[in-house]
Amino acid sequence: MRENWRQIALLVAINGFVGGMIGLERSIMPLLGEVEFGISSKTAVVSFIATFGLAKAITNLFAGVLSDRLTRRRVLIAGWLLGVPVPLVLIWAPSWGWVIGANLLLGLNQGLAWSMTVNMKMDLAGPKQRGFVLGLNEAAGYVAVAAAAYLTGVIAEQYGLRPEPFYLGIALAAGGLALTALVRDTRPFVSMEAIGHSSGPPPPSLRRTFADVTWRHPRLYGASQAGFVNNLNDGLAWGILPLFFFSRGLDLGQIGILAAAYPFVWGVLQLGTGWASDFVGRKPAIVGGLLLQAVAIAMVAIVGSFSSWLAAVVVLGVGTALVYPTLIATISDEVHPHERAASVGVYRFWRDGGFVAGALGAGAVTDLLGFEQAIYAVAALTAASAIIAAATLPGPRPVQKSQQTEVTA
Repeated sequence: MRENWRQIALLVAINGFVGGMIGLERSIMPLLGEVEFGISSKTAVVSFIATFGLAKAITNLFAGVLSDRLTRRRVLIAGWLLGVPVPLVLIWAPSWGWVIGANLLLGLNQGLAWSMTVNMKMDLAGPKQRGFVLGLNEAAGYVAVAAAAYLTGVIAEQYGLRPEPFYLGIALAAGGLALTALVRDTRPFVSMEAIGHSSGPPPPSLRRTFADVTWRHPRLYGASQAGFVNNLNDGLAWGILPLFFFSRGLDLGQIGILAAAYPFVWGVLQLGTGWASDFVGRKPAIVGGLLLQAVAIAMVAIVGSFSSWLAAVVVLGVGTALVYPTLIATISDEVHPHERAASVGVYRFWRDGGFVAGALGAGAVTDLLGFEQAIYAVAALTAASAIIAAATLPGPRPVQKSQQTEVTA
C-alpha cells in the first residue's frame, strides 16, 4: 500500500462518487413514488430497488470476468458512462416506469464501477492488507451514501422532491467520470501475486466458480448467504423504513437524518473493522455483526420516538460495518488470485440479490400484515443467517502474507 498509495487514494475518492449516486435515493425515492406518482402499494413503490438490485447483481456476476478480458480500467469507465444519464432521467421522468429505467442504469453503474474499485484495490494491496484496503473502499462509498442521503433530504425539505435534490447527482456523475480518466489498470498485479501462490492457476470457468461460491465450498457459501441477508436488510432500510417513519409522523428532514446515520456509521467504522479482521480473523466480526443487525432491526419496530430510532439505526450501522468489508475479504482469502475477481463477482451477485428479496419481500409483507411484521421477519432472518455463518465460516487464523513483489502502480 505504501508504494501504491496514490492510485489507492484515487480509487478511494472515485468510490466516494460511486456511493454518492446511491445516496441520492436513500431518503426521498420511496416518498417520491407515493407523493408525486400516487403509488399506494408498498411492493410497487419499492420496485425501483428490486430493479436496481437485480441489475447490479447480474452485472456483478460478469464484472470480474469482463475485467480479466477487457482490463479493470475499461470496465470502470463503462460503469461511469452508464451512470451519467441517471440523475437526468430522475429529473425529467414523466412516469414511474422512467424511474424504474433510471434504476436499471444505476444498478449497471454500481455493478461495474463499485466492483472495479474493490478489485483494483485488492490487486494493489495484496492479501496482507486486504481487509484494511477494503475497509477504506467501503468507508468512502458509504460515508458518501450518508452525505448524499442527508443532503437530498435537506434539499427536498426546502424545495420539494424534484428536481432540485437530483442536481447533486449531475455533479457526482461528472466528477466520478473525470477522476476515472486518471486511473491506471491494475491487472498485472494479479500475476505478480500468483507467482508465490502454492497452487497453479485453475482453468477459467464461471460455471465452476459460481458453484463453488454458491453451494459447493462451505466457507464461500457461508459468506454468500450472509452477504445476501445483509443486503436484504439494506433493502428494508432503503425502501420500507422511510415509509414507516413517514407514517409515524416524521418530516423529510428527520427521515433524511435517519437515512444518513445508518450508512454514515457503517462507512466510518469500516476503517477499523476491515483492518481488525486482518488480525483477529473474519468469523467473529461477521457473526457478531449479523447478531447486532438483528437486534437493531427489531428495535425499530419496538421503539416509537425519533431519538430511539436514531439509536437503532446507529446500532444497525455498527453491525453492518463489522460484516461488510469482512465478507469480501473472506471470499478473497479462500480462492486463488486468478479466481479472485470472478469469485468476488459471484459473491456480489448473491449479496446484491438481497436487495431484490428485501425490497419485494418486505413490501409484500407490509401490504399484507403491516410495517411491524415485515420488520420483525427481517430481524428473524438475520439472526438465522448469523447461526449459519457460525457453522460454516473458518475460525480465527492468520491471514496469508503477501507474496507479491512491491511495484509502484
